[in-house]
Amino acid sequence: MIYKGSCHCAKIAFEVEGDLTQVIDCNCSICTRKGSLLWFVPRQQLRLLTPEENMSTYTFGKRTIKYRFCPNCGMHPFGEGIDPSGNAMAAINARCLEGVELSSLTVQHFNGHAL
Repeated sequence: MIYKGSCHCAKIAFEVEGDLTQVIDCNCSICTRKGSLLWFVPRQQLRLLTPEENMSTYTFGKRTIKYRFCPNCGMHPFGEGIDPSGNAMAAINARCLEGVELSSLTVQHFNGHAL
């Protein structure tokens, strides 16, 4: 299935393809504050519909994940990184996807605070 997503003001818009059944609720300092529910997909399944220059990037800690956010509205629709096997991944904030019933998703808790 193809999902459409965006930041609040739609300055960042994208499509992502995959089977969304599960999200991760991470308790690290950034995910806790942002309230993200993350859906991890291979990076090639994420297609930007707006120019990359519309985004700002934040990194912290080990700097392995690029947290993408809108400099206009402040929303954080996705992040990009490399998984332990060396594959490019995208961490989609499921809360930024259209038409997704979040209560229907399985939520897996991840102890990112311990990392």
